[in-house]
Amino acid sequence: MTNATIATPRRARGGRAVRTGPLLAPAVTLLLLWMIVPLAMTLWFSLQRYNLLNPMVTGFAGLRNYELLFTTSAIWISIWNTLVLVGSVLIVTIVFGVFFAVLFDQPFFGRDVARLLVIAPFFVMPTVSALIWKNLLMHPVNGLFAWIAKSLGFPAVDWFTNLPMTSIVIIVAWQWIPFATLILLTAMQSLDREQMEAARMDGAKGPAMLWHIVLPHLMRPISVVVMIECIFLLAVFAEIQVTTSGGPGTQTSTLTYFIYIKALLRWDVGGASAAGVVAIVLANIVAAFLIRTVARNLDK
Repeated sequence: MTNATIATPRRARGGRAVRTGPLLAPAVTLLLLWMIVPLAMTLWFSLQRYNLLNPMVTGFAGLRNYELLFTTSAIWISIWNTLVLVGSVLIVTIVFGVFFAVLFDQPFFGRDVARLLVIAPFFVMPTVSALIWKNLLMHPVNGLFAWIAKSLGFPAVDWFTNLPMTSIVIIVAWQWIPFATLILLTAMQSLDREQMEAARMDGAKGPAMLWHIVLPHLMRPISVVVMIECIFLLAVFAEIQVTTSGGPGTQTSTLTYFIYIKALLRWDVGGASAAGVVAIVLANIVAAFLIRTVARNLDK
């Protein structure tokens, strides 16, 4: 009887008779509704004449919203700015993430405190981060950078007027370098120390060890960092709204900010929905490319 009692749950766990579909159905259904309903509504509104400033103009517009969208230069500028922002932040975060991961993997006095300080910016809210950089660091009169420049005899830089996109890249990269550092530093813990010692005994120097041992080991986590960061960087908004409001002109207007202007400043729901569909297509193209890259790195 004891053997039968023990064997029954084993058969239940390993047998084909156990059906998990009914248990997963509510969660899967909720997830599908959460994804499909907003997407369907966006597609529907993108095909409608729907402007809250002129509610009398309604009806089916077909592809007219898309035609008007792609005939304006603002959408192409926004797409280009989005790609520049995402690409620049990824390069900066990966370079500094690898640097800090290698640095903080070495034993030195106060290493735990230094690790805590370098990871801390990741927990600062984007709006607060943008306000700190705008008013305390990059302000052309009262900012820290202006005071340093004047102390050295150089003119202060008006960052958000003369270097708007560079300013946004610096602010966003400052927030995401800790994330890359945390992931890559964790990956450094699994690096084969015996291989490192053997390379040192063979006369390998720091740059050669970095290029031939450390970077190949970090390729998988770097791919994961790039994929996760891309998901969030495509939706950067608070830093732009607080600092430049998409300006000067359209120099820092990304696709996300362009949709915000269309929907909430011009009340053009149809045009904003069409731009939202373009953003979805762009995000899926980037995601498909990144997933393939990550899959290749995981297969190695």
